[in-house]
Amino acid sequence: MDAWLKMSAAELGRGIGTGEIDTAALTETYLAAMAAHPDTARIYSAVTAERARSEAAAAAERAALGQRRGLLDGVPVSWKDLFDSAGVETAAGSRLLSGRVPARDAEVLQAATAAGLVCLGKTHMSELAFSGLGLNPMTATPPCVNDAGAVPGGSSSGAAASVAFGLAAAGIGSDTGGSVRIPAAWNDLVGLKTTSGRVSLKGAVPLAARFDTVGPLCRTVEDAALLLGALEGRRGPDLRGAHLRGMRFGVLQTVAWDDMRAEPGAAFEAAAARLSEAGALVEPFDAAEVAEAMPLSPTLFSGEAYGTWRDVIEAAPEKMYPAILERFRGGRDVGAADFVAAWQKLEALRAVWHARVARYDAVLMPTAPILPPDAARLQNDAGYYVTENLLALRNTRIGNLLGLSAISLPTGVRSCGIMFCGAPMGEERLLRVAKAAESALQ
Repeated sequence: MDAWLKMSAAELGRGIGTGEIDTAALTETYLAAMAAHPDTARIYSAVTAERARSEAAAAAERAALGQRRGLLDGVPVSWKDLFDSAGVETAAGSRLLSGRVPARDAEVLQAATAAGLVCLGKTHMSELAFSGLGLNPMTATPPCVNDAGAVPGGSSSGAAASVAFGLAAAGIGSDTGGSVRIPAAWNDLVGLKTTSGRVSLKGAVPLAARFDTVGPLCRTVEDAALLLGALEGRRGPDLRGAHLRGMRFGVLQTVAWDDMRAEPGAAFEAAAARLSEAGALVEPFDAAEVAEAMPLSPTLFSGEAYGTWRDVIEAAPEKMYPAILERFRGGRDVGAADFVAAWQKLEALRAVWHARVARYDAVLMPTAPILPPDAARLQNDAGYYVTENLLALRNTRIGNLLGLSAISLPTGVRSCGIMFCGAPMGEERLLRVAKAAESALQ
């Protein structure tokens, strides 16, 4: 049964379908692993064992009657602690929201439950989702699977750790500036950033609602497609027959390679070479509009984040980790005119980008230009925290600013991911591209 803990969500689902895996036994295996693991308290903010057992029993009954709701019916997953779950504290990694217990599930949790997914519990995260590092001295900092002394990436830090350490078949996270893709890359997982507006945010604690998105962290592209379907309450994209022959990929040079560390850069180059060998055309290109868009980030992200949380934060700022508090307060002086003008400029830059990249099946870049930083140094060196956080988020933020769909895949080099960016609302096409690429990268 321990082998189940390393299987993909789809593999578990197929095992349930053939009768080789009992959903109740599967859930008990995960709960036992969580009880035994020394870092569970750093990964899960709450374990919902009673709910998990009830949902697993219902899934077992459906399987016995031949009435499974889909391939993932009965598969246990974790949920980032910003998705409301009825009767369970949802605090978004912040002491500011301690004791906040919602009366109903978030819409995505409702949809996933209707699809038969089993809720194992809530996972720790960066405070109010405003960091790409995963360091949270106010609640808990989950471990990185590849470096015990490093941070795991954020803000969906516990979501990534729950999968990487075999304590969930998949984790559901959110991505405002890279919060699914960074922890996925640093823990050798697949992380899907959906297009803003595609998956419901109702019942999710916001950071910057115009950029917030929901997405899975999982073991395979197939899992990502199936989980997207479950989150939306419909069938996932069809990935059959995906191949790289004749595909054209553009490698973004502008901004994405600035201050690139040696390991992620080399891992990307090797991965891109394998894509070429598999039949894809891979070519570099420049995009001046990306360089123009990046300086808009403080106005757009921090401005909306501070506007959303100002009253709550300023009522009890001592409850926040100083680095996160300072980042929120970076939006304190953003005026309405500047905010509107920045959005108008960004929309124009997005149009230029879409025209430029229309010839590509996807745009490629390293998911993060750095490896997971040392947790102790981040906590003790304020300057290091700022520079590493900005670098961690730099490449992924490009996708959020430009409103893209995006997915990070492992390269085979520990904690080094390759990111594929597709068109807005183009997840179906992007996932087929990623499925084909996954085969070449393995």
